[in-house]
Amino acid sequence: MNTTLHTELYRKVYTVRMAEERIRADYMGDEMKTPVHLSLGEEGLVAGVVHALTATDKVFGTWRNHALYLTKGGSLDDFFCELYGRETGVACGKAGSMHLSSPAHGFLASSAVVGSILPVALGAAYAQKAQATGDIAAVFFGDGATEEGVFWETLNYAALAKLPLLFVCEDNGLAIHSHIQNRQSYDIATTVKTFNLPVFTSDSTDAGEIHELAATAAAAVRRGEGPAFLLLKYLRYLEHVGVNEDFSAGYRCKEDCADWFDRDPVRVQRANALKAGATEAEIAALENGIRAAIEAAVAKATASAFPALDELRKDVYA
Repeated sequence: MNTTLHTELYRKVYTVRMAEERIRADYMGDEMKTPVHLSLGEEGLVAGVVHALTATDKVFGTWRNHALYLTKGGSLDDFFCELYGRETGVACGKAGSMHLSSPAHGFLASSAVVGSILPVALGAAYAQKAQATGDIAAVFFGDGATEEGVFWETLNYAALAKLPLLFVCEDNGLAIHSHIQNRQSYDIATTVKTFNLPVFTSDSTDAGEIHELAATAAAAVRRGEGPAFLLLKYLRYLEHVGVNEDFSAGYRCKEDCADWFDRDPVRVQRANALKAGATEAEIAALENGIRAAIEAAVAKATASAFPALDELRKDVYA
């Protein structure tokens, strides 16, 4: 096993987990003026896929975007400043949690409207092909987005034009609180295959396994073979929006999903890093460094100023 790979994957999943646990600890104090859609339970999914991309590949996401922002290279300081609505945030404190981006790291945009980010990513993929950059675009979305017409239109054109677009379906089986069995009469993987593109599926919590699968898919896209589709299942640990347990979907509770919690992505990746050759001392130092960076970022955010009133009308284009 590759020590560097698995240690870096652990750094990514642990950073996301600890950042979001810090959000949970502070959120009810009402200083964070933004809704939050937490990524707890899918850290291995996002880290594995993102690590299979290059620094210049373009990524796009949904409102559940903390893991995507942090694993693609976004700053912890800017992240917490944005959540606290401060002027030093990603978007001067005006975007909040649901519209994070980090263009300098290739994370171009995220959207809070179901399915709306898909055609934006399609445009980026079209640009990559037209400019022959060698880069690809990757778009993250939930299983509920496959119920939108824009999903099928995007999929169809990407396949027709053989665009370098990697579709990443984060399938938690829920559209807010509605289970997939009550929403879809079709099987996503089977239906997508009819568009003549490769489909890769997994229900693994192992960031290393997901990285290997994503690397295979991304390599096919990068060779000019057209789009590829990743269908990755995961358990959403908490409610759709907020920091509490999801009591509205009791069949997803810890008691009924013990196997998934036994395969917690952070725990699995920590074990992978140790098995690959990292020492307990090295892992502990990494964890301590991440926790310290998060505490420093929160301290910076709470000490920073709110945006000036004249920021309200800046960056408004409609």
